[in-house]
Amino acid sequence: MPDSEVAEHPDSALLRRVVIAAALGNFLEWFDFAVYGFMATLIGKHFFPSDDPTTSLLQTFAVFAVAFALRPIGGLVCGVLGDRIGRKRVLSLTVLFIGASTTVIGVLPTYQEIGITATLLLCLARAVQGFSAGGEYAGACTYVVEHAPAKRRARYSSFLPSGTFFAFAVAAGVSFAVSSWMSPAALDSWGWRIPFLVAAPVALLGFYIRHRLSETPMFRNLSADTPESAPLRGAFRTQLRTMLLLGGVISASGLSFYTLTTYMSTYVEVVGKQSAPVALLASVLALTFSAALSPFAGRISDRVGRKVTAAAAGIAILVTAIPAFLLAGQDSLGLIVLGQCLLAIGVVLSLVAVAVLLSELFPTRIRYTASALTYNIAYTLFGGTAPFVATFLISQTANQLSPGFYLMIVSVLALVCALFIPETAGSPLDPRSERRQSLAQH
Repeated sequence: MPDSEVAEHPDSALLRRVVIAAALGNFLEWFDFAVYGFMATLIGKHFFPSDDPTTSLLQTFAVFAVAFALRPIGGLVCGVLGDRIGRKRVLSLTVLFIGASTTVIGVLPTYQEIGITATLLLCLARAVQGFSAGGEYAGACTYVVEHAPAKRRARYSSFLPSGTFFAFAVAAGVSFAVSSWMSPAALDSWGWRIPFLVAAPVALLGFYIRHRLSETPMFRNLSADTPESAPLRGAFRTQLRTMLLLGGVISASGLSFYTLTTYMSTYVEVVGKQSAPVALLASVLALTFSAALSPFAGRISDRVGRKVTAAAAGIAILVTAIPAFLLAGQDSLGLIVLGQCLLAIGVVLSLVAVAVLLSELFPTRIRYTASALTYNIAYTLFGGTAPFVATFLISQTANQLSPGFYLMIVSVLALVCALFIPETAGSPLDPRSERRQSLAQH
């Protein structure tokens, strides 16, 4: 079958392998980031010792944000390489680097053992994580969407956000199991390392699966012509307005996502005065709900379009932000989970819209570069800083709902940007390229 026809008549077995390969690497990326967030209090104790628990926690979340500072650089490097040498090659490498850096965190000596060197090594490992992750998500979305049929792109790309939520749920589950089944002394001594060490076999499996897959049909067609020699320059010259608008949509996606997946468990512990196992169990339940909801949101997006999906996400986050934090601070597991599930509705809609817009808004020649750069800058500014800003706002204002108000403000920005993005559902990924292919065939 010619490459130009694959997108409309894909081989179902191949498409399943593509989705699995993309989702597995994506799972590893977010599992690694999630484990760091869920183990934040213990990491703070072992790598940022302080007499003030809040200071220690802020330092831990600051290093969480450091990893995001490297994501735009990773997105730029991986994006340019992905547009020049192919999506598959780059994605095979990112999964290895993410797994290796996470495994290193699991074996690092602590501050009590080697002093400030331990803190510096942790920062370095997080930097490698961030650099690699910068090329992972946008590349995985591109890889799936360039294989998927036009009218079902959101359906298939929705498995990436679903896998993301599932990764956080598994990370929370592993952290919950470790903290529940081990004595506090054992958890404090060595048990916290276990979730980080899980990354090694998953990374090897992800590399094996990705390495065996072929390149996307659209990139093969592009390679038959000539790949973009300067994708970064091309992205800024022709796609700057689109990148800014999509970045505005992604701002709420990143902030709400990390509020739900990483900060909420800390909020339940610190503000709600719940034990770590209760906070983690609530996260597992809410994130499992989010993972299950994502494929349905993908199907809805294919029906109603991207603008409606992105706008609905902004409205949902705006409406549920304060109730979510109010419920998360209650002394009831059911209410805590309910609050997080309410917030999850908007988060899921936003992630599903973003997953497909990353590819649909940009032409094939610069798609990886433009999408990776836009995604990672927005996530660095709003996602990576979410736990730190939330902790800081509460400490400075003494208002436990202040993170919710911050989330509402950013959701308004995303809603406005969503109204100005073009509708792309069902349209050709690269109209000019596909017209050339059609003329060549006739």
